[in-house]
Amino acid sequence: MTKIGYARVSTADQDFEIQQQRLQSEGCVIIRAEKVSGASREGRTELATIIEFLREGDELVVTRLDRLGRDTRDVLNIVHECEQRGAFVTILDPHVSTRGEMGHVILTVLGMVAQMERRFIKERQREGIARARQAGAYHGGKARLNHELIRTLHHHGIGASEIARRAACSRMQVYRILAASDHEIVEK
Repeated sequence: MTKIGYARVSTADQDFEIQQQRLQSEGCVIIRAEKVSGASREGRTELATIIEFLREGDELVVTRLDRLGRDTRDVLNIVHECEQRGAFVTILDPHVSTRGEMGHVILTVLGMVAQMERRFIKERQREGIARARQAGAYHGGKARLNHELIRTLHHHGIGASEIARRAACSRMQVYRILAASDHEIVEK
């Protein structure tokens, strides 16, 4: 039996070191981490790798349920895929495991709560933006990545990994920006 940890944060400026330390202290021998939204499974390659790697008796461990996903259906699908491989899922806070039947019920309820929490966050965000617009204080979100820097580095033949390091983003973000640039050029 192997304990495999999964750590996730939503944005590039967040850090998953605390999650990784907690997973190590729980005995995870392998820890995979990624910076991607938990709103859906799209783009979550590290999670897909873990699920593909799971074997009979293995255990997928996350610090909190929202690290696994914020959509009830996604969470339940992840649990189902793990179980099809004979593996278990354990959430550390609160401690819940699919090793017992009660764990499934609790995970379902917690998944619904996480999804509801995400909806509340989005609603509060929309309300805040609407108030800021009325007050003339909202000018849109600030650009988090320097698209021009990424395109320039690419133009000078620098590889995606080095571009990602210099722009403080993931390689996937580099690829997306470059693909969007190519698309824009084609349309012009």
